[in-house]
Amino acid sequence: MKGDDLDPVWKALSDPTRRAILDLLRQGSRTTTEIVDAFPHLTRFGVMKHLDVLREADLVATREEGRQRVNSLNVAPIRRIYERWVGKFEELWSSQLLRIKEMAESHVTKPAAPQSSRRARSYQLPNVTAD
Repeated sequence: MKGDDLDPVWKALSDPTRRAILDLLRQGSRTTTEIVDAFPHLTRFGVMKHLDVLREADLVATREEGRQRVNSLNVAPIRRIYERWVGKFEELWSSQLLRIKEMAESHVTKPAAPQSSRRARSYQLPNVTAD
């Protein structure tokens, strides 16, 4: 998979059953039979189709051990999504939260003005937009 082609990963993550399979594999590698047994409401064929989508997205790696197939979680594609979509916004959110904190603290630490000269203050939160 190309480094910037994350469409198969998004497709794989869009389904709650596939996310549940990934959650199961996060606890440790599982044979295909163990995964099928963890989803009794699905047929073996249904689970296999979900695993195929996860493999195509490179989210699941499968190796053969004798007659069994052992499936493991591959977190690298999720990390690429994080770096592309979440990581870029961390600094933005951190700086915005710091500004809000500073505004709140400056309001609290200033001595109160006499009742007669007190004016209503309005604070405008910074405009946060995603690029």
